[in-house]
Amino acid sequence: MSVGELFNPRSIALVGATDKSGWSISTLANLRAHGFPGPVHLVNPRGGVVHGQAAYRSLTEVPERVDLAYVMVPTAAVLGVLREGAKLGIRCYVILTAGFGEAGEEGARLEAEIAAFAAENGLTILGPNGNGYINAAAGVTPYGLPIPQPLLRGAVGVVLQSGALASSVLGFAQARNVGVSLLTSMGNESVVTVTDVIDYLVDDPATRVIALFLETIRNPAEFSRVARRALEAGKPIVALKIGRSKLASHTAQAHTGALVGDDDVIDAALRQLGVIRVRSLEDLIITAGLLASSGPLPGRRVGVVTPSGGASEIIADRAEDEGLELPPFAPETVARLAEIVPSFGTVQNPLDVTGYVLIDRTLLGRALEAVTADPGIDLIMLLSEPPKVAPPDPAPVLATYAASAGRIAASPVPVVVVSNVLTDVTEFGRRVQAETGFPYVAGGIEHGLQAIGAAVRWSEQRERVLSRPAAPLPRSVAPPDGASGVWAEHRAAALLAAAGLPVVPSELARDESAAVAAAERFGSPVVLKAAAEGLGHKSDVGGVRLGLGGAEEVRQAYREIVAAVPSLDGVLVQPQRHGGIELLVGVVRDPAWGLTLAVGLGGVWVEVLRDTALRVLPVDAGEVRTALTELRGAALLDGVRGAEPADLDAVAGVVARVAAFAESLGDRLESLEINPLLVSGPRVEALDALITWR
Repeated sequence: MSVGELFNPRSIALVGATDKSGWSISTLANLRAHGFPGPVHLVNPRGGVVHGQAAYRSLTEVPERVDLAYVMVPTAAVLGVLREGAKLGIRCYVILTAGFGEAGEEGARLEAEIAAFAAENGLTILGPNGNGYINAAAGVTPYGLPIPQPLLRGAVGVVLQSGALASSVLGFAQARNVGVSLLTSMGNESVVTVTDVIDYLVDDPATRVIALFLETIRNPAEFSRVARRALEAGKPIVALKIGRSKLASHTAQAHTGALVGDDDVIDAALRQLGVIRVRSLEDLIITAGLLASSGPLPGRRVGVVTPSGGASEIIADRAEDEGLELPPFAPETVARLAEIVPSFGTVQNPLDVTGYVLIDRTLLGRALEAVTADPGIDLIMLLSEPPKVAPPDPAPVLATYAASAGRIAASPVPVVVVSNVLTDVTEFGRRVQAETGFPYVAGGIEHGLQAIGAAVRWSEQRERVLSRPAAPLPRSVAPPDGASGVWAEHRAAALLAAAGLPVVPSELARDESAAVAAAERFGSPVVLKAAAEGLGHKSDVGGVRLGLGGAEEVRQAYREIVAAVPSLDGVLVQPQRHGGIELLVGVVRDPAWGLTLAVGLGGVWVEVLRDTALRVLPVDAGEVRTALTELRGAALLDGVRGAEPADLDAVAGVVARVAAFAESLGDRLESLEINPLLVSGPRVEALDALITWR
């Protein structure tokens, strides 16, 4: 299968061309209007004249070689076209026709036949049920809907699992002066998939950023592979993934299952892969446009130059939301700005140069030049935008924007230009940008700051991933014989301890005297816990007693647990631990992405706070440490009100070992949970555990 040949044909046949079809009319008009250099042959079973040119009755009648067949025939006739084309050596197809897998059982059967035929004959098929593609970089536009004018050529490759939205996305990209290299409407992905197109775009020299609209991720392993390729190549992927669901439990017993929902796992996986997730079509295009223009951004310290005090306040609020810093300007920068900004202005970051820009047209540019030299700034946010209406004499306007473009190009740090609000870039605005080199303008403060924050996070994640060695593969451990159902603490903790993981000491007592003897060996106070097969939440059924001191207290607690919990295997006796921070460490199997780690505040706070960070396995200690810093309660680990701070490296090391051990147990494992994992300074110890086998 050659996706490259699909997107770069030298000749095209429109099969099913007819004057009665808007798709047929639009597809031919697009090819003619946007400079396709090769021949376009029309095929209609009746022959005659279609769209003003002679039509052939079949592909066999076409006298020249056909590189791409664009298929618009009825559903039942599609396979016949493929058979005829395969005999003629045609390897690439776009199938516009609907009525396949999306239409029910019979359609799914027909689509399976097409996929099987393609595999047998080495065919490359985009669709069915898709509008085609727009290879703007090469001027190849076999696309079934009208293409808004002008078609802007640029560096953003767009891949959409939606035909209806493709034209809207293209129109918005044009409105914001974002050029595309390739836009693909995927259809049903019976042969060519989203990941195939991403693979192509990673290697495509015309593409610098990849924008995705995803309804589903069909093959997580393959998606992970191509996302890593893009990250290594320095090509950001921006994704709008729809279908966020309510949190769903994968296992009834463990807390972890209730904390890990389908969309939470996808969110974690995308972050680990360096994929920027956005929430709107507007952010998809604006963020992709920014990254195509700026590339990686070097840090979070932003200097802001704007002619508006109100805008400065909005920017300050939104920058904090995005985790961006607005540090004070260096003394030398302040001194220089004081000579530039009017006396009634205030020199600070964000910098409001005041409305005096209407009198002194050089004010904004001179202030920008001063801020770009500040040693404590990683990047500049400049509030500006292209002009909308052409004046009678555009020369002064062009000169002003050319001067600004020169200052921006000469800046030692990246300058990101953002407009006040999200409006269209007009034809005159595009002309000004094209003729002066004035850079891409992110539309609106809201979308612009979100795009800057996303670009900074992508840059940081790429650096982390590329500098971090791959997580070592865990040694495979066969599950114990007869492992099934739910293993409560006495069996789960024993398995963890046997693997060398830190677990609180415990003894299983089967009568009162054994419990008292164990308590004496540990020293008071001790904890007694019910030990029963399949028993998950012991405290919910009265199966836990804390702070037991003397022999009589232990005996009484033993009797109470036996009375409260039937079918006991015995009672666990443990030394009681005090102080520290209680964490939850859970691994649960996601049906699509596999084993997923959840780490967060544990103990009684699990259901109340639901403060967890997720990672798809495998992970190393560095990734776990990053996850710990994402918790809302991360400050607790740093030590508050005199408490001893946790050794984060020790915690991350233990959690990474737990994750590797869970992986080593293979496909039989459904979930493994430690709650709590007690952290007190350098000491890290599991106090309770639960394992569920598939």
